[in-house]
Amino acid sequence: MRVELRQAGSDRLLDRLDLEEVPHPGRWLVVGERSFLVLQRHHRYQLKAGRYELASVALQVKPQVRPADARWWQDRWVIGDPGCRFNARSPLLRCAVLPDGPCDRCAHHQPL
Repeated sequence: MRVELRQAGSDRLLDRLDLEEVPHPGRWLVVGERSFLVLQRHHRYQLKAGRYELASVALQVKPQVRPADARWWQDRWVIGDPGCRFNARSPLLRCAVLPDGPCDRCAHHQPL
């Protein structure tokens, strides 16, 4: 599948790729030595012989290295300890109390 990587916010074209599996929002994509967090996914269709066909996918991405404490939890990526009451359970934000982490040194860590 033809995929365009576009900078989130500015929509600037970063790269064009051919990928077999297009990542969903909230996943990290590694291309060579670069790493991106996928924020949005836009499908682009083309009319061929009276039918619309998926021609390409545009990914709105943020250049970001996957944090060391990111983990796969309930079919998605989360940063930090998802068992903590204050964890945002998001790939973008660790928690409201200590957003920069790490969770193991947080004085407010509370199990659910």
